[in-house]
Amino acid sequence: MASLVNFAEYIEKHAESLAADVVESVVEKAKLDLPEWEKDSAVHMYQDLWAFLGETIRDEREDAIPDTLLDWSKSNAEMQVSAEKEILEIVVRYPPTREVFNDVVTQISLDLGLTVEENASVLKRIDRLLDVSLNETIFSFKRLSDMQREKVREDLIKLSAPIVPIEDDIVVIPVVGDVDPATVQHMMKNVIPRIAEIEVNYVIVDYSGTLAIDSQIAESLHQLGNMMRVMGIHVVIAGFRPEMVLNMLDSNINMTAIDSYATVKQALENLRP
Repeated sequence: MASLVNFAEYIEKHAESLAADVVESVVEKAKLDLPEWEKDSAVHMYQDLWAFLGETIRDEREDAIPDTLLDWSKSNAEMQVSAEKEILEIVVRYPPTREVFNDVVTQISLDLGLTVEENASVLKRIDRLLDVSLNETIFSFKRLSDMQREKVREDLIKLSAPIVPIEDDIVVIPVVGDVDPATVQHMMKNVIPRIAEIEVNYVIVDYSGTLAIDSQIAESLHQLGNMMRVMGIHVVIAGFRPEMVLNMLDSNINMTAIDSYATVKQALENLRP
């Protein structure tokens, strides 16, 4: 135990220089081209890690994990997501980091006269800390990536059915891209209430920018049109392609009861006598 205490005191005393050595060795071994600010960040984190390792060895706390390590791992994941880079760029740094730590710990163990068992126990602690860091980085990257994708998806949905005023009592709703249940839900929760607020008399739903509509979605869109008609709004459809009409017919929708035109221009020309 005395030799382990000596080891703990040594790495706490030399935490800063050990951290700098680890970073430089990893950069060289992995042939990384990192900006100075990123190197400095790694040095500060590893300095805390060495100090934490020494403290936990002396206190015999094998399962403790430093908050700075978790925060640094999350920060690395956030950096990759923000820069739209792959997580692999971070993951590939862990094997050389592990090798460098093992080499440094083994050399200190030899210098201080640690037994093979004591050296192995320290290496086990290092491996566990790096494993936790790697897992936290990957989990954080996935969570942040999912959040970013969901935000982009929500933004695209909002853009998929905007309300475009043409005249005081006429608006056009261009339905753009693939129409899915999320698009229909957006129209139900946001577009229809907004139409009611601005009190228009005519709505032209333009499907010329729509990629595809299946029969189930066609039925849902038809119901939205009926809701507007109940509100006293004259609903006109423009831009339907033949395959969309077929899907409407598959949904048993009576197309003869719907005012439909090839273009928005034709719809506008026919709205009023």
